[in-house]
Amino acid sequence: MKKTHALQNLHLSFIGAGAMGASIIGGLLSCHKLKPTNITASDKSRERLKEIRDTFHIRTSLNNGAGVRGSQVVVLAVKPQVLPAVFAELAGKIKRDTLVLSIVAGATIESIATGLRHQAIVRTMPNTPGQVGEGMTVWTATPKVSPAQHKQAIAIVESLGHELYVEDERFLDMATAISGSGPAYVFLLMEALVDAAVHMGFSRVVARELVVQTIRGSAHFAERSPLHLAEMRNLVTSPGGTTADALYQLEKGSFRTVISKAVQAAYKRSVALGQSNTTFPKKQTVTPKSRRTVKK
Repeated sequence: MKKTHALQNLHLSFIGAGAMGASIIGGLLSCHKLKPTNITASDKSRERLKEIRDTFHIRTSLNNGAGVRGSQVVVLAVKPQVLPAVFAELAGKIKRDTLVLSIVAGATIESIATGLRHQAIVRTMPNTPGQVGEGMTVWTATPKVSPAQHKQAIAIVESLGHELYVEDERFLDMATAISGSGPAYVFLLMEALVDAAVHMGFSRVVARELVVQTIRGSAHFAERSPLHLAEMRNLVTSPGGTTADALYQLEKGSFRTVISKAVQAAYKRSVALGQSNTTFPKKQTVTPKSRRTVKK
């Protein structure tokens, strides 16, 4: 008997056809063998829609209202500043039993529920590596999201890489500071290492190759090893050796403290953005539904 998947025979609409939306579309077509005719993307840019249509052969529309017509899943993939216009276009027009999945940074469940006049909402926090299928997406859902729609949400976010469900929306602000902004921290470290290598005499091309592979290999090693990160660090650190001297300078420069302060700053900013993006008057609060507990 042929195995079915959570999205089989469903129609998905994407509001916004930017990089992350395109990544999800590409992942869904590849991983779940969805037909291009099962997906519609709407955007205000004719050029972007042509690019998406030529790449994935899906349906496209310049009109968001037409784009969501008949859809069982609507993915909000626009910039935060565009949301008010999207709400004005779609409020009350999405079917009650349709799943709305948002990847909009800083847009709270309450603001989406109020803006769309809709209750079945999944809010996600993906990150940039999702564009190459190696992302980390943290997500939560309202009580109106059914068990079947939970599976649909998992199928969608898994197209970007790994996923983690949390029962409380506040964990999304925490995830923003770690996995959402995290790639920028890594890229800054990589940039600093490349510059240091060039300063010592390597060409920039060679320096980049050395750094990228070192980061990639270290991540794979950490993923597969049962050891604590401190133990793995000790494996590289010989007493009185080169790594010990380097780590001493990092600790002397308050490396851990700076990282901690950076993460806290990102978290506080995420909370503030979520509060400022609650554009509409408060109505009844919509709280996420629990699947499994992620404790602080």
